Amino acid sequence: MRVAVIQFAGTNCEYDTQYAYEKLNAKVDLIWHKESKLPQKYDLVILPGGFSYGDALRSGAIARFSPIIQAVSEHAAKGGYVLGICNGFQILLESHLLPGAMKHNQNLHFISKFHHLKVIENSNRFLSQCQKGEILNIPIAHAEGNYYVDPETLEQMYQNRQILLQYCDADGVIDNPNGSVDAIAGICNNTHNVFGLMPHPERAMEDLLGSSDGIKMLEGFLGG
Repeated sequence: MRVAVIQFAGTNCEYDTQYAYEKLNAKVDLIWHKESKLPQKYDLVILPGGFSYGDALRSGAIARFSPIIQAVSEHAAKGGYVLGICNGFQILLESHLLPGAMKHNQNLHFISKFHHLKVIENSNRFLSQCQKGEILNIPIAHAEGNYYVDPETLEQMYQNRQILLQYCDADGVIDNPNGSVDAIAGICNNTHNVFGLMPHPERAMEDLLGSSDGIKMLEGFLGG
């Protein structure tokens, strides 16, 4: 499997993401955001976490105009897989590759900790190795992770199985750290090939560091 990890000015999780997929025996290339073309050899394109352009204006608001975004959009339009993690998710929202918008956390503080997630839908490539209702322990680290979408679009997303992950406690009870609508932590587009989540599965690859639950999330893309 070939994976492209996009680097923006301010990205800081590209090497964590590279390590995670190389641990899963994928071949990973780092692609600078000023590139205007994306070779067709990639099975998965990842927009990793960080602070693109220092989160100026809004998180992801400037990065969406980077030349590589057009290539990422074309990759997605052809059915290629795209994954946005944290700031990458914010960039996908700003680029309108995913529905909704991101606001400041409800408590107006940066949150950095492990947090549990419940798998709401696994009928997609990303979470295909997880069980529906499974509880995962994955780090979060964000200041603008308060996901918002209007009620009509939200209903359509549920009907189309686009709501993938919710924040919860260890027992699966809703525990919303940032105020997101319906405690949403991860979604996909209506064709189920563009995915975004605020938690960091690439930081949950080693039990020694707190959790290896990220493995079963990221290895979903390795399946047939």
